Amino acid sequence: MRISMKLEMKDQPGQLVAALQPISAVGGNIIAVIHQREPHAATEVLDVQIVLELPEGRLEKLLALLRQQGVKVVRIGEERLLYESTLIMIGHLMHTDISDTVDRIDTTGSAEVTELSLIMPAIDSPSSARITIRSTTRAEMERAIRILRKVAEQKDILIIEPLEGI
Repeated sequence: MRISMKLEMKDQPGQLVAALQPISAVGGNIIAVIHQREPHAATEVLDVQIVLELPEGRLEKLLALLRQQGVKVVRIGEERLLYESTLIMIGHLMHTDISDTVDRIDTTGSAEVTELSLIMPAIDSPSSARITIRSTTRAEMERAIRILRKVAEQKDILIIEPLEGI
């Protein structure tokens, strides 16, 4: 079963590893970890979002192991990324560092690139990609698409946007 969790832990070295080890111990498979540490934050607590696949019947054991590690489970089971949009990108995607493009969206903490299909006809020819973005709210989706537009302008990439809502 697929589970989404929001965890709170102490902002100390090694705490993220302490939260991830119990997942492995119960046979879980981590799909995504979203952790954005604010360098100037005055808090001693970190928030981490985790999406994982977990064999049936192992959730209670996982929760007990997390508690033993001092990790607080704030939310469990809710789908976090509710909005989805798919766009097309055309240009020299590999030469302009497609991973940088994806990272700029993913580091928002509220939107993620969940699918990316790339076609490269020849090394010197423009490539094309279908990119799917998921977000927590409509406003965050609009923000993610604005980020993508800005990156596309900087890297001379054409973006073909969906006609949703028209």
